[in-house]
Amino acid sequence: MIELPPPYRMAGKDDALAMAELVDMAGEGLPLYLWSGMASQQQSPWAVGQERAQRESGAFSYRNTIVREESGKVVASLVGYPLDDNPDPADYDDMPAMFVPLQQLEDMVPGTWYVNVLATYPQCRGRGYGSELLALAEAVARDCGKRGLSIIVADTNCGARKLYQRTGYLEHGQREMVKEDWQHPGVNWILLLKEL
Repeated sequence: MIELPPPYRMAGKDDALAMAELVDMAGEGLPLYLWSGMASQQQSPWAVGQERAQRESGAFSYRNTIVREESGKVVASLVGYPLDDNPDPADYDDMPAMFVPLQQLEDMVPGTWYVNVLATYPQCRGRGYGSELLALAEAVARDCGKRGLSIIVADTNCGARKLYQRTGYLEHGQREMVKEDWQHPGVNWILLLKEL
């Protein structure tokens, strides 16, 4: 792993609430929708998100997360990890329908470093943190020997798409969203790829 320049650092378990809030922002409410379905009667969806952030393994884990701090508070984060060069074929029939288009897109970019979450709190946007985190992601991907970086974004998230395109990501595929009861204006998930 590369050495992170302050104020960037690897996340810890104590960052779980900020991680949950930022992943929900990046996911445009989809994470909270999913956590609501996972929560017990005695548990809030946010508690589920925090528990998932504190896991030792899994895609959404503090171990896969870089954060930026300001005045001792997390203001932005990046969650990412390397995708296998030769993954086992996904079993789409045994997967919740909402995840199938996302998994199909991810399966198109084996051997890349996957940017799962990139988010900044609204009051801290416009300061270049997204670009800085993407530059860190690229450094990590090179350090891991990956052939490129990949990101999936909603077609309606124009701000994020402009940032990714400005930093060298190109559209590589699309799949129609499956929403169930998740309320979102988008129609398609867009896969973006940056070759290294």
